[in-house]
Amino acid sequence: MAPWLPDILRNPLAALIGEPCTKTLVDELNIFDPLCLRHAVSKGLGLGIVLGGCIVKLPQLFKILNAKSVAGISLSSYVLEVLANAITLAYNFRQGYSFTTYGEALFIGVQNIVITLLILAFTGRTIIGLVTSMSLLVLTYVLFDASFVGPSLLSVLYGLTIPLVISSRIPQIYAIHKNKYTGQLSAFAVFNYFFGTAARLFTTMVEVDDSLVLIGAVLAVVANGVLAAQMLYFWNAQAPQDKYRLDTKKTK
Repeated sequence: MAPWLPDILRNPLAALIGEPCTKTLVDELNIFDPLCLRHAVSKGLGLGIVLGGCIVKLPQLFKILNAKSVAGISLSSYVLEVLANAITLAYNFRQGYSFTTYGEALFIGVQNIVITLLILAFTGRTIIGLVTSMSLLVLTYVLFDASFVGPSLLSVLYGLTIPLVISSRIPQIYAIHKNKYTGQLSAFAVFNYFFGTAARLFTTMVEVDDSLVLIGAVLAVVANGVLAAQMLYFWNAQAPQDKYRLDTKKTK
């Protein structure tokens, strides 16, 4: 059957889901083909996750700037998450996986670095923040260069991101449990992270034949699910005295 969809619409679709599935789902209108339908849903979710990754941490960033406070936000969580983002990017890129299966790690990583620097700045550690940012840039370059980090070592590092993902959430989970308050943690970011990782689990199962990536996706859903549950439980909790508010520090 000849293509009926205009090229201006069909070509981007074919680039996303592939020519064979475009022919099956669009040209032949066989929308119930199980393999192509699952593949198309996975690609669509993957693209949505990547696009969502461009903005998922922006509410958190703006909330910090508007409140001039980093109360309730764990620095160690963000540092660990940035490390996991860098390793995830390098591993998936060098394995040749589709960008739609991991691309959000790039955009989330950049936003995490900015938030990490804000936490350091609001707690009087600006110089440490500059050193940290430079160190992260060097680390990212090294991870992408096979002459520095070989495939076997990169696989080991990616395997370490599995406990690293959990470790990056534990300080934040503990801080909320201890304070009985979510502070300046963004509900939008938390819930979008949870639903995003749940969707990413599906795309990983469909498109990536890699047990390490699958285990990481499962644990990310669990860890982000705990944070989302805490956000709901402590939704109306009263704020304790805020020692991380910028204008408060200035008046002391």
